[in-house]
Amino acid sequence: MIKCLDFIFFNFLKGKIMRAYNFCAGPAALPTAVLEKAQQELLNWQGKGVSIMEMSHRSKDYVAVAEKAEADLRKLMNIPQNYKVLFLQGGASLQFSAIPLNLLGKNNKADYISTGIWSEKAYKEAQRYGDINVIQAGTTVNGKLAISEQAHWNLSKDAAYVHYADNETIGGLQFASVPEVDAPLVSDFSSSILSAPLDVSKFGLIYAGAQKNIGPAGLTLVIIRDDLLDQAKPEIPSLLKYSAQAKDGSMVNTPSTYAWYLSGLVFEWLLEQGGVEAIHKINLEKAKLLYGYIDVSDFYANPIAEANRSLMNVPFTLANPELEKLFLKEAEENHLLNLAGHRSVGGMRASIYNAVPLEGVQALVDFMDDFAKRNA
Repeated sequence: MIKCLDFIFFNFLKGKIMRAYNFCAGPAALPTAVLEKAQQELLNWQGKGVSIMEMSHRSKDYVAVAEKAEADLRKLMNIPQNYKVLFLQGGASLQFSAIPLNLLGKNNKADYISTGIWSEKAYKEAQRYGDINVIQAGTTVNGKLAISEQAHWNLSKDAAYVHYADNETIGGLQFASVPEVDAPLVSDFSSSILSAPLDVSKFGLIYAGAQKNIGPAGLTLVIIRDDLLDQAKPEIPSLLKYSAQAKDGSMVNTPSTYAWYLSGLVFEWLLEQGGVEAIHKINLEKAKLLYGYIDVSDFYANPIAEANRSLMNVPFTLANPELEKLFLKEAEENHLLNLAGHRSVGGMRASIYNAVPLEGVQALVDFMDDFAKRNA
């Protein structure tokens, strides 16, 4: 086991900048290559003598950066032409309000499928603006948390849209497939976007906070089908109106320019890796490695039914909860950071987003195994 000081010395000899393995759920790890490029360009972007943070968002140079980021994202996700891509602010949490205000103007009814904390937050906010039918889809299978079969959902016949959270970041619960519904499908993909291939045409709207698989905090992605742009309530604030943002290229006001730029670098990096299909294969390897070790261990346990295990967020518990503080302390000493579970559920959680390398997951498994042997 390479301890922290050994790790620093080893990389100092190789002339490398020390980088820890960061398992934070968000803001999350960013690709080292992206951060290095941003560092190189920080003071003097493209020979302009200024940082891109100092540029006008209306300038020709910055508009080109923004347009390339959108083009690269469209390529990565194969986004159809009849969808608008918006780069907004306020996090996914602001979209909990923006979505009903944008989509309930002609029909005030919507279905919300609840599977955890984030989908619950979404429907509670939506209830302020419309008639919301809440479908409690969380269940248990053999004592483990799961998502109930769609046949058990009491879906409305006349909903304006159906909302769900693809992946519950806190609970580590993920839909095994895209629900088949008649109304436009709206989904929070904050912690699963770009981790696996996705058929965008199945959705009316996809939204995601950037700070997990897209880029730094401060940017929110919305992908919306054109026919839904005229469904807004008349009282909607102008900054939240999708049609206005689409018309003005997501620049009704000054956007989060540096976060947009960095996200564009992440999109470039993903394309260099071979795209979403290639990164998905690596993600499957990482998940198989970590879940596989937990499943054969008597010291650790995962609370999620296998069919609904998250590809990105892996919660786990220790056989003796009194060892949690020691586990976290020693993990940090071994340069394995941010493994504490969310304060609402406790335990441990390893978020293994795109930027977390396979070697990082292997280092985590090695540490977990060593810790278990010493503390069983």
